[in-house]
Amino acid sequence: MPSNSPPPDSRLHAFGLNIRRLREERGLSLEELAERAELSFRGLIYIEHGRRNAGLLTVFKLADGLGLRPSQLLEYELEPASGDGARPDL
Repeated sequence: MPSNSPPPDSRLHAFGLNIRRLREERGLSLEELAERAELSFRGLIYIEHGRRNAGLLTVFKLADGLGLRPSQLLEYELEPASGDGARPDL
């Protein structure tokens, strides 16, 4: 069934993948991180899938839930948009 949702922004998608990687590295389930970060389960799913823009307070809550500094949640690589290997400017 096709989705009516627009495709995720590549930056939101990369952020979400990073959150998922960090969560899995710590052996946490979605439910556990949602509880630790005081976020809804569904909201966390949307963030991990790049479908929700996490505000600053949410970034702080996720960092607390993962036991990290907020800046560590933003340490990830974006896929080159053009396929030419160039890294996009941030």
